[in-house]
Amino acid sequence: MLKKSKFIILAVLLLALITVFVSGCREEGLTKVKVSEVTHSIFYAPQYAAISQGFFEEEGLEVELTLGDGNDKVMTGVLSGQVDIGFSGSESTVYVYNEGRDDYAITFAQLTQKDGSFLVGREPDPDFTFDKLKGKDVIGGHKSGMLAMTFDWVLKKNGIDAEKDLNMDNSIHFSAMAGAFQGGQGDYVTLFEPVATAMEKEGTGYVVASIGNESGIVAYTAYNARKSFIEENPEIIQKFTNAIYKGQLWVEKSSYEEIAKAIHEFFPEMEIEDLIKAVKRYKDQDSWSKTPVMTKESFETMQDIVESAGVIDKRGPYDKLVNIEFAEKAVEQIK
Repeated sequence: MLKKSKFIILAVLLLALITVFVSGCREEGLTKVKVSEVTHSIFYAPQYAAISQGFFEEEGLEVELTLGDGNDKVMTGVLSGQVDIGFSGSESTVYVYNEGRDDYAITFAQLTQKDGSFLVGREPDPDFTFDKLKGKDVIGGHKSGMLAMTFDWVLKKNGIDAEKDLNMDNSIHFSAMAGAFQGGQGDYVTLFEPVATAMEKEGTGYVVASIGNESGIVAYTAYNARKSFIEENPEIIQKFTNAIYKGQLWVEKSSYEEIAKAIHEFFPEMEIEDLIKAVKRYKDQDSWSKTPVMTKESFETMQDIVESAGVIDKRGPYDKLVNIEFAEKAVEQIK
């Protein structure tokens, strides 16, 4: 009986060692990819779903995701080689290219196709119209940021001159805008989710309009890498793009609840019902690209917005700054 017990114990230990060994081999078999995201938002649900649903592992990749906190910092990380892939506004590639760099950044996959911000006021206003902003104090983000430029584009579409018709504050950093508004600054502020929903729950602000709905389809948040990195690592770029496309397909067919549960680990501070509400906002307004292919039309619309804001006087060439080869291959092969 004693010998049998020892045999069982040894068998269990051996099985445990085999499990650890196999698990370790599986982890060692994954290629680590360092990714810097411009901000942390439910707006990027397909990316988080691709991680939580194991799509990157299926492609043999392990994603190390860090917060860049701004387009400029993300692009600095990409150009310096501190990160492999940058996830930021597509306008950043134009800025870098116009600086005359040889090893500039190239977009290879798009995740969002609309602006992800919402206009938040101090009171609920189901009958809001943009002319109500006239004479008001508005916190709109830095002038060179896509958040502020798209907002300015929307104001112009509605016949409003940001400089003449309202008091626009472009001095506050993106990450501090909500805090400034809650502290009493401004009558309105533009915010991403989950911040907008959190403020509604607290009763400190209310969504009155969607900037994304107003601005329409545009090349917005996308993945970019140095030209040299793409040339030297085409397999990694293809696998990464495949995983992102799988994430896009998954959120397209999934319910609000399923998406919220899949990305909850990335927003643990939120109640699931609040997360569902934020997901619904983005899904209903078609914020997420159906595929990772960035079209020339959407890229040029982005440049129209940036040019209109006076941030660039020279447009970037689509055929040099956007590589759709990997995205098109992913769409062709993954069903």
